[in-house]
Amino acid sequence: MSEWGIALIAAGSAIAGSVVTGWYSRSSGIRQAEAARHAGDRQADALVESVRLTIRAEARQRSLALRRQTYAEFLGAAEAGILTERTGRGASGDQAGLQRALGGVVLEGSPEVAAAAHHLVDCLRRHEAPDDLHRAKLAFVSAAQECLNAPPAT
Repeated sequence: MSEWGIALIAAGSAIAGSVVTGWYSRSSGIRQAEAARHAGDRQADALVESVRLTIRAEARQRSLALRRQTYAEFLGAAEAGILTERTGRGASGDQAGLQRALGGVVLEGSPEVAAAAHHLVDCLRRHEAPDDLHRAKLAFVSAAQECLNAPPAT
């Protein structure tokens, strides 16, 4: 074979090799790009879920803080009522404050806590014995603590 023939065969082989190598490189690149896109999608989904869980946790914490504040306000108003019942002295707005605080508990609290709050207010209105008032107060505190310490609903 002549030198030209050998050169043409070598050039053809180089071109064919380049085409085959390029084709496989292109296919590999497409597969890698597809895998990277899927990985990016999974990462984005994980990030969105993480944000969603964080928002839910923060909303639960805000809700618990509001309930805790509402229960504490009611307990303070009830303590003022109990003190008035024991000593016969109290401020003129104690009953109205107790009623407002009860409304807050009914609105923000669980049914069990609201029932305990109603019972305590009913005991105060009926001028029950100090021991009965104390038991009603402890029942409210127990129901409130149980509500505040309950695990989150999933």
